[in-house]
Amino acid sequence: MSVRTYNPSVRVGNWNEDIALEEDILKDFLHKKDSGELLVQKTHNLLQTILKPLPLPASQDGILRFGDKVCLLHVPTRTLISAYMSSYAAQEATCLQPSSPVASALSLEPCTRNMFVVNRYGAQGNVGDSVKYGEKVTLATLPDGVGGGLFIHSETKTFMKCSKHSRQQEVLLVDDLSYDVAWKFMCFDPNERLETEGEPVMVTLTM
Repeated sequence: MSVRTYNPSVRVGNWNEDIALEEDILKDFLHKKDSGELLVQKTHNLLQTILKPLPLPASQDGILRFGDKVCLLHVPTRTLISAYMSSYAAQEATCLQPSSPVASALSLEPCTRNMFVVNRYGAQGNVGDSVKYGEKVTLATLPDGVGGGLFIHSETKTFMKCSKHSRQQEVLLVDDLSYDVAWKFMCFDPNERLETEGEPVMVTLTM
């Protein structure tokens, strides 16, 4: 006759060490949760900060000037040009990172991810000078906080380097000042570009 030497309540192996290890894991988890150090909390806090609405200063005379903060609206689709950061990338980041892609977003609320500062490219210009059609400028994220002061960058597409979805030129954020971060505001009507070159850019016009 077989004799049952143990029952489900019997503890076997290193049961005491296992219980202590589980308690240590729980204590470590609760400590990180209370101090906001969990990855999910860091990601949530960063994304909430990037998406936090910000006031967009209005132009007093309708003229775009160096140092102005702008949002770039794509009129046909009613979307704003915005920096993108995935939840995975946001786990260890404290601000927008170089190589973050730039795309369009449906949200029209001004915030860190879709607000850019217009600066002169390659020369020292005074903040407050008017921006002219055909003049080289840079478009940078907000310089303080989570903006990171990164430049919108794009270069000619190649077979190996292009946008994953559209297969067109990639648009990214970078931290170095190269020729590929230089942009120009052009008149929307090609027939009027020669006449408008050198004229001040108006903030409300399509271009």
